[in-house]
Amino acid sequence: MASTNDLKNGLVLKLEGGQLWSVVEFQHVKPGKGPAFVRTKLKNVLSGKVVDKTFNAGVKVETATVDKRDMQFSYMDGEYFVFMDMETYDQLMVDRKAVGDAANFLIEGFTATVAQHEGEVLFVELPAAVELTVQETEPGVQGDRSTGGTKPATLETGHQIQVPLFITTGEKIKVDTRTSDYLGRVNS
Repeated sequence: MASTNDLKNGLVLKLEGGQLWSVVEFQHVKPGKGPAFVRTKLKNVLSGKVVDKTFNAGVKVETATVDKRDMQFSYMDGEYFVFMDMETYDQLMVDRKAVGDAANFLIEGFTATVAQHEGEVLFVELPAAVELTVQETEPGVQGDRSTGGTKPATLETGHQIQVPLFITTGEKIKVDTRTSDYLGRVNS
């Protein structure tokens, strides 16, 4: 248990029937009249839904212990992604639902943050950008050097994104894991 005075960004609260909510923003408000309160923006850990919630100042809220560990993606086993804890070498099988959009950018050897609560995997978080190789894309045509044009490219994970016309098959590029945007070439 914690008081609303102890709230901080990233803290996970257990509210309304055991649902887990992560604190995105909070603001202590002391109006001229009436009691103080805390205005928060909370994100549902499982669904990603964001809501605004107001608490009276000093009210007790239940916190949840979320264990976040950096783990290395090892391989796919059917519908499960197998991660290895780099400290204990324990293997953890994570289903596709918990991996979510991170599946579009996972290749063997990548390190990801795996968040668990009471033994249940909540989500898998990747760095903001990853470097991947372009598996296949249309060849650029002479004169395609102008700015603004894009074409589809399939990454080594099988995920398809839009890249500038000058990118060729086999090139290593940097990709934003939150938006699937092309960020630039990787100089080798």
